[in-house]
Amino acid sequence: MKIVFMGTPDFAVPSLKEIDDHYGVDLVVTQPDKQKGRGKKLQFSPVKEEALKRNIRVLQPVKLRNDREVIEEIRSLAPDFIIVVAYGQILSEEVLSIPRYGCINLHASLLPKLRGAAPLNFALIEGHADSGSTTMLMDKGLDTGDMLLTDKVVLDDKMNVEVLHDLLSSRGGKLLIESMEGLKSGNISPVKQNHEASTYAPLITRETCEISWEKPAREIHNLVRGLSPVPGAFSYIEENKVKILETEVLEGQRSEPGTILEVSPKGIQVATGDGILLILKLQYPGKKPMLVRDFLNGNEITAKKFKRSVE
Repeated sequence: MKIVFMGTPDFAVPSLKEIDDHYGVDLVVTQPDKQKGRGKKLQFSPVKEEALKRNIRVLQPVKLRNDREVIEEIRSLAPDFIIVVAYGQILSEEVLSIPRYGCINLHASLLPKLRGAAPLNFALIEGHADSGSTTMLMDKGLDTGDMLLTDKVVLDDKMNVEVLHDLLSSRGGKLLIESMEGLKSGNISPVKQNHEASTYAPLITRETCEISWEKPAREIHNLVRGLSPVPGAFSYIEENKVKILETEVLEGQRSEPGTILEVSPKGIQVATGDGILLILKLQYPGKKPMLVRDFLNGNEITAKKFKRSVE
C-alpha cells in the first residue's frame, strides 16, 4: 500500500510513526523550515525530523495548491491514501482527488463540534465533559468531510491542554489505521456530518488569553486549563504580566472581581464575578513556572488586586 503523510507539529509525529511501522510511508509533506532565535537558524518541523530519521522522502511546498512539481510527484506515486494530521495548509480538490481511497484527516475533536484551528483548547475552555478525535474523508470545506471513526475521552476537572494534546496524539495512529483498513475492506461507511450542530474553535489570540475577573471562577478555571502551559492565561499584578497556569474553584463571598483575598502557601485566593479562584501555579516574567508555595519562598506578593491591561 502506498501512503503519503502530510503533517507538521508534535501532535502528528505518533501517527507518522504508527503508520510507517504498520505499512511504510512513501512520502512526507510538511511545512517549510522556519527561522528561529537571534541567529535565525532554520528549524525543521517535528514531522520532518521524524521522517528523516526513518529515511522517508520529505517535500516542503510553500503553498501546495500552487506547486505543480509537488502535486505531480504525489500523483506519480499513485497513493492509496493521503493521511493528513495537522498539516497546516488547505488541500485543493485536485490533491484530494489523487489517492485511490481518499484523503483521511485526523481532527482533534468530536465532529461536528469544534471545527477549526484550536479544538483541544476550546474543549477545555468551554467546559466540555468529553473530547476526542475524529477521522474523516476530506472535502474542500474546513473540517466538513464525511466521518469515519471517533475516539472519545472523558475530561476531568484538572486536565489541561498539554495532557489532552499528548493523550489524543498518542492514540491517533491506531484510529487512522482502523479507518484505513475499514475503508479498504468496505467495513466502514462514511457518515455525513450534521452541519447545523457544528461549532467553531478559532485561533488563540492575545485577547483569548487575558483573564476577565468579572467572569465566574469556573469559567476562568476552564480558560486557565485550556491554555496551560502554552500560551498561558494571564493577568497583571501591578506592572507585571503574570501567567496563571493551575487553579481550583472555591466557594466564597462576593468581593470586587480581581481582588486578592488571601496569599498563603496553599495558593492565592482571588475574587471573581461568581466564586473564588485559587491560584496554585503561576509564572512571573523572566522566571520559570512555579507553584505558589515555592514562589513565596523568595518572593512577596503585596498587590491588592489583579488587573487587566486596559485599566
